[in-house]
Amino acid sequence: MAIACVFTRASCGVEAPKVTVEVHLSNGLPAFNLVGLPEASVKEAKERVRSALINAGFEFPQRRITVNLAPADLPKQGGRYDLPIAIGILAASNQVPTKALHQCEFVGELALSGQIRPCTGLLPAIIAARNDQHHFFMPIDNRHEAELVGYHHSYFVAHLQNLAAFLHGQAQLPLLDTQPEWIDESPVADNLLCMSDVIGQYQAKQGLEIAAAGNHNLLFLGPPGTGKSMLANRIIPLLPALSYDEAIEVAAIHSVAGLHIKPQDFLNRPFRSPHHTCSSIALIGGGSHPKPGEISLAHRGILFLDEIAEFPRKVLDCLREPLETGQVEISRAAAKLTFSSRFQLIAAMNPSPCGDTERARSTPDQIQRYLSRLSGPFLDRFDLTVDVPKLPSGTLTQKHQPGETSVDIAKRVKQAREYQLARAGVLNSELTPKQLKQDSNISQQDLEFLEQSVVSLGLSVRSFHRIQRVARTIADLQQSVTTERGHIAQALGYRAMDRLLAKLNQQ
Repeated sequence: MAIACVFTRASCGVEAPKVTVEVHLSNGLPAFNLVGLPEASVKEAKERVRSALINAGFEFPQRRITVNLAPADLPKQGGRYDLPIAIGILAASNQVPTKALHQCEFVGELALSGQIRPCTGLLPAIIAARNDQHHFFMPIDNRHEAELVGYHHSYFVAHLQNLAAFLHGQAQLPLLDTQPEWIDESPVADNLLCMSDVIGQYQAKQGLEIAAAGNHNLLFLGPPGTGKSMLANRIIPLLPALSYDEAIEVAAIHSVAGLHIKPQDFLNRPFRSPHHTCSSIALIGGGSHPKPGEISLAHRGILFLDEIAEFPRKVLDCLREPLETGQVEISRAAAKLTFSSRFQLIAAMNPSPCGDTERARSTPDQIQRYLSRLSGPFLDRFDLTVDVPKLPSGTLTQKHQPGETSVDIAKRVKQAREYQLARAGVLNSELTPKQLKQDSNISQQDLEFLEQSVVSLGLSVRSFHRIQRVARTIADLQQSVTTERGHIAQALGYRAMDRLLAKLNQQ
C-alpha cells in the first residue's frame, strides 16, 4: 500500500502542536489533493513541492496523490509544511526508506530548485521536538535558533538531495553537538548607557533604582529636555541578567514574531519603545494570524512609552489587564492564543500640553484635559510617579563629581532582589495583599499613617498597597528587616502626579 506518515510541527502562538502528514498514492487520473484545513499559503505547497522534486532529480509520481494534514481541526498556514509533504511523497513512492522516518520531524519551506528556505517561529517547534526526544530536521539558515535550545538531535538541511542521501545512509548532515560558547551567564554590558552620565536628577535616579529593585512600574513627569528618556534608557544595565529558561521563553516569543535575537543580547532583558502612533493591535498583539505585540516582545523586560499622553486613551487602557495578569489572550474565530506579557512599564510625559506648567501658557482646565488622557484606573497601575524638573541654572557648566555607575547601582538592585525572592519567592511588585501583611514587617501605627496619607491624597485601595510595596523595596535597598515610617514617607514622595492633580483641583 503506497502510504507514508511524516511528522512536523504547526505554529500556534508559542506552542508547536504535532502535525501528522499522511500521503497516499492511488490509481486514477494524476491529481494532487491537499486536505486538513490548509490555508492559501499551504495549498500553494502543491506547486512548490512538484517543482522542487523534479528539479532535485526525483520522480514525481504520476498518480492520484492525497495529502492529509492531521489533526484536521487545527488551522495550518505558512510554507513550513513543504518539506514534510515532499518527504512523504518520496517515502510513499519508495524513493526514500520509510524506516528512516521513525521518530523524525521535518520543517522547512522549499524553493523550486529543491533548496530549503528558513521559516519563522521554529524555536517552539525545536523545544517541542526536544521534549518528545525526536530527531528534528530544519533549514540550515535557522541554525541560530537551534543553538539557543542546544538540542543535540537537530539536523540542518540545505537541499532536498542532501536530506534524501542522509535518509538512505549515504551522507551526513550538519548536526548540532553542543551549545555554542557565547551562551553563558554574563551578558555584554552596554558601557554607552551608564547612570554616571546623568547630571543631577538625584530623586529621579533614586526612583529608577527603586523601580529596578522591586520591578515597579514608573512614570517620569517633567518638562521637555530634562532627561526623562535618557533615564529610562539606562534601566536595562541595572537589571540582573535573564536566567537561561527565561531567555528561551523570551526568544520563543521573538521567534514567533519573526525577530532574531543577537547572541550578545540573548541573556539581556528586552527593551521595547513603540511610537505613540502605534495601534492597539501593534501594542497588544493580534491580526488575522495572531502575532505577539509590543507588550509580549517586552516580556521579562521593559516597555517604555515615551510621550505617553500622546497615545490614544483606548490603546493605553488595553494595557490594564496585561499589567495585572502578566499575559494577554487574543481570541479569533479560528483559535484563542495566549502570549506571556510580564513586563515592567516605564513611561514619560510632560505635565502640560505646552510642556511646562511654570510658563503658564496653558490654563488649569487645559492641563486637566491633557492629563485626563490617562484614565484613573490606568494611572493606578504606576507604583511611582517621579518629578523630573529642570536643572538649576549653571548646573551643566559647573564641575561636579562623577555619579554612581550603573554597575554600582546594579549590585544593590541584585542584592535587594535576592532578599525579596528569599523572603516571599516573588519580587515586591508581585506581592499579594495577604503577603504584604505577612512580609512587610510594618507596625500598626505606621499602617495608620499610610492610610491617613492615602485618604488625604484621595487615592484608591490599589494605591495603598502599591505604596506599601514601594516602601518595602526601599527598606530592602537599605537592608532593613522592618518597614519604617521613613520608608513610607519616601514612597509617598514618589507620587508626583497625585500632587499635580491636587494642585490643579485647588486652582
